[in-house]
Amino acid sequence: MKKQSLHISTSPHLAQGTSVEVIMRNVVYALLPLSFYSVYAFGWNAALVILTAVFSAVLTEHVLSKLSNKASTISDWSAVITGLLLGLTLPPIFPLWMTFLGGVIAIAMGKFLFGGLGYNVFNPALVGRAVLQAAFPVAITTWQDAFSIDRFTSVNSSIWAIPFMMPVVDGTSGATPLSAFKFDGVVTDTSDLAMGLVSGSAGETSAVLILIGGLYLVIRNFMNWKIPISILLTVFIFSGILYSINPELYPSPGFMLFSGGLMLGAVFMASDMVASPITTLGVIVYGVIIGSMIVIIRIWGGLPEGVMYAILFGNALSPHIDRLIQNRVYGTSSAKS
Repeated sequence: MKKQSLHISTSPHLAQGTSVEVIMRNVVYALLPLSFYSVYAFGWNAALVILTAVFSAVLTEHVLSKLSNKASTISDWSAVITGLLLGLTLPPIFPLWMTFLGGVIAIAMGKFLFGGLGYNVFNPALVGRAVLQAAFPVAITTWQDAFSIDRFTSVNSSIWAIPFMMPVVDGTSGATPLSAFKFDGVVTDTSDLAMGLVSGSAGETSAVLILIGGLYLVIRNFMNWKIPISILLTVFIFSGILYSINPELYPSPGFMLFSGGLMLGAVFMASDMVASPITTLGVIVYGVIIGSMIVIIRIWGGLPEGVMYAILFGNALSPHIDRLIQNRVYGTSSAKS
C-alpha cells in the first residue's frame, strides 16, 4: 500500500492559478501597443532605444542571477517590463550606451540590491531613469519631434555616441509641452497631447493607448485601479482649483493630465504591486500624495516634470502607509489590536 504524505501549509489553500509569469506577461502585452506606436511616431530611434533598454535589463538579470548561484529569472518577464518602461521614459534620440547603462542600474540597484523580485522598495525602471537624469541631464532633455519625415530612413547620430563623449544631435528639436509651459508660458492643445503629436519621451506618445492598456490589466484583475484613478483625480482636482483661481497663470486640468509622463507613470509605474500599499485607504492616500507632488513640482518646482520623483517619493512612503493604515482584524475593535 502506497503511503500518502500529509502536506501542512498556511493559507490560502485555494489558489487562483495565476502565476507571477502570467501577470508579468500580460503587463508586457498591455505595453506593446504603446511601444509600437512610439516606434511609429519616432521611427528607428525609438525602436533602438526601447530594444536596447530591454536587452540590457534582461542581460543584467541573467548575469546577476548566475553570479548569485541562482537559476536565471528572466523567464518571469519582470526584467522585460523594466526594460520596456525604462525605454519608454527616455528621449527617442538618447545615446544607446547610456540606455544600456540605465538598464543595468535599474536591475542591479533597483531590484537585486533589495533582494530581487518582490523585495524592491522602488520601481526599478524609475531608479534607472533617476540615475540617468542625474548623470546625463543634457542628453535626457534633448528631444526629437514626433512624426518627422525621415524617421524611418535615418538614425540620429546621437544614438551612436561614443561612451563618455558629448553626443552630437542631427537637426533641431522642439521643447516638450511641459518645458514650453514652464519656461515660456505656452500651453499645448489638449488633443495633440492625448494623441502624442508632440516632442517628449517615447512613452508620452498616446494617452489613449496607455489607458487602454491599463483597462486591459484592470479587466484581467492584474492592476489595482484605485492607484491610477486616485493619482489622476488628485491632479485634476488640484490643478482645477489653481486654474479656477488664475487661468492665465496656471494650466488647465486637461493639460496637466495629458502632458508629460503622468499617464504612463500613474498607470504602469505607480501601480507596481511590490512598491505600493496594500490596503484600500492606504492606496488612496498613496495616490493623493503622488498626485499632489506632481502638481507641486510642475507648478512651483525647478523642473518642468515631477512624475518620476513623485512616484519614487510615494514608493518610499508606501511601507509607512501600510504600517499606519491597517485593516481591522476580525473580532477586534481596532486595526492595531
